[in-house]
Amino acid sequence: MGRFLIGVILGILLVPAGAYAWLHYGKPPVAVSDAPLPFERQIVDNPLDARIDRELIKTPPIQPDEGTLVDGAQIYKDQCASCHGMHGKPSTFGAHMYPDAPPLFEMHHHGSESMMGVTDDPPGETYWKVANGIRLTGMPSFKDVLSDTQMWQVSLLLANADKPLPPAAIAILNGTPQPAAAPAAATPAPAPAAPAAK
Repeated sequence: MGRFLIGVILGILLVPAGAYAWLHYGKPPVAVSDAPLPFERQIVDNPLDARIDRELIKTPPIQPDEGTLVDGAQIYKDQCASCHGMHGKPSTFGAHMYPDAPPLFEMHHHGSESMMGVTDDPPGETYWKVANGIRLTGMPSFKDVLSDTQMWQVSLLLANADKPLPPAAIAILNGTPQPAAAPAAATPAPAPAAPAAK
């Protein structure tokens, strides 16, 4: 019985000590090029999906009208394109992140279906990811960078990326310069009043 108890105590002490040594001496896969741990994706994805499902806002507070989509395109260009790429212009480093930053304006396969970016996700899921970020992925939290409306604008843009977009939004996403607005016609100054006759 005494040997059994000693074995149990040693087992309880050796497992944490071994785990500490494994972590302390840099043995876990921490480089982007390292192979993932067994079940790493399931360990990370399942809690993330459960958290998003619990906090998902199902009805966006704004509509995906022309103004929303154009504003969303500008926000995407300014804040997201460096990692996720522009239409027809992939990011130079997004594919080398771990996990990779998906190209959000390119077609990809999800099972047997082809889709663009995250159009298969509800806008509320994209909004959650934009607002909160995702730990250990490089995806930052934008809730202290963008307003709530701006986060919804870019989320609605991405949800509608596979639909016809307004020409101004397409121009922004293609990186083509937009024509400058014509200057307003100057209002002529009123003529000075004629001196009163004496």
